[in-house]
Amino acid sequence: MDGNGRWAKARHRPRAFGHRAGVESVRRIVEDASEIGIKCLTLYSFSTENWSRPRAEVAALMALMREYIEADLDRLKREGVRVRILGRREGLPKDILKLVDRAMSETADNTAFNLNIAFNYGGRDEILRAMKRAVAAGENVQEMSETDFARYLDTDGLPDPDLVIRTSGEKRISNYLLWQAAYAEFVFTDVLWPDFNRTELVAALEDYTRRNRRFGASEASEVA
Repeated sequence: MDGNGRWAKARHRPRAFGHRAGVESVRRIVEDASEIGIKCLTLYSFSTENWSRPRAEVAALMALMREYIEADLDRLKREGVRVRILGRREGLPKDILKLVDRAMSETADNTAFNLNIAFNYGGRDEILRAMKRAVAAGENVQEMSETDFARYLDTDGLPDPDLVIRTSGEKRISNYLLWQAAYAEFVFTDVLWPDFNRTELVAALEDYTRRNRRFGASEASEVA
């Protein structure tokens, strides 16, 4: 969800103003995705690298996470949304951890829609943590399959993403779902995240549906 800072700068406002506008986009897109028929949506909210940002900006991002969960949890529960937070727990404020645990616990039985928020998340960090968990569980890493290993990822039980959308004109993966996105399709848009809306989402989905996903197979082998 890129572009909050640039969106705010263009309006001569502080970055925190852009992040708050970005949260409103989150609310709209979650609702739109559910209405369109998407069953699983993952949003990259705060990366392990974001700690290097100015302290005031980090504090604003933490505050917005608190506000979003506190303000929206009851509605998400009513609408059958299951909330999962992906990422490293270490380093997060205790009150954030309590809210995260509450959100996941109180929505654990919901099945209408899966909302995953990658918060304090990094793809490399996730893979390393998963390997450590596997070793601690007594797994024989020499004999583990990809399916075995995936059970130790933050996304255990979730489908791999079919489509990854990156806003604001950036064209890189930025340490996001490195394992899971191995065969995902990508859509890059110049639209800044606070301006990303249902029209942009539908356009990305229409682009995706026109693609021929081969999962590593050649066109010749497909024909054969």
